[in-house]
Amino acid sequence: MKRTYQPNKKRMKKKHGFFARKDSNVLASRRRKGRKRLCK
Repeated sequence: MKRTYQPNKKRMKKKHGFFARKDSNVLASRRRKGRKRLCK
């Protein structure tokens, strides 16, 4: 049986990467909070 998590770097970047977050206000709110890492 196949495991459920099949990591895929390209898909991950597309969904959770910097450019995926740039369009919404996620980055701004995370900067305000003082996060060390803004996105994956």
